[in-house]
Amino acid sequence: MEDRPRLDELALRLEPSTAWKDKVLAKTELDIFSQIEAYARRPVPAGGSILFRGGGGTGKTMAAGMLAHQLQMDLYRVDLGQVVSKYIGETEKNFGRLFDAAADSAAILFFDEADSLFGKRSGVKDSHDRYFNVEINYLLQRMQEYRGLTILATNDPTVLDPSFLRRFRFVVELSPAAAESPGHPRW
Repeated sequence: MEDRPRLDELALRLEPSTAWKDKVLAKTELDIFSQIEAYARRPVPAGGSILFRGGGGTGKTMAAGMLAHQLQMDLYRVDLGQVVSKYIGETEKNFGRLFDAAADSAAILFFDEADSLFGKRSGVKDSHDRYFNVEINYLLQRMQEYRGLTILATNDPTVLDPSFLRRFRFVVELSPAAAESPGHPRW
């Protein structure tokens, strides 16, 4: 049997150092993060996909780090440039290796700039479109089967295909107004 790859070889481990208590959060933000934490700590572990939406500088990466810190879990940022391949079948293999390694480590997977994958779909015009749809469907399937947390972040939620939104257990809006208001430090 082939040894499963180490997650460190497939994604970048981030070192979260910020906890909820270290930041002043708006009540709505604190409520949603508390719900996510409670869901992740359920006695019967079940995976969950989370979408962080907000422009640049709204704290999507820091929010993922705060969640990992609170749950005492490792956080890995997935470099889509290294996972997505132009060769047919390689992207699915890469996603498979990534999720297999993550399952062994019980880590949180963080997909930044997810709109590059989950943009609005157009009709299938050629074989490239068809294979891209297969790759995205495979990723969605693996996310659904993964017993840990996956967090996807987007700067521009208007480009996401609405059909993908139903796949997320939690959708968190992070706004610059909340991040920059007085007494509310930018995360």
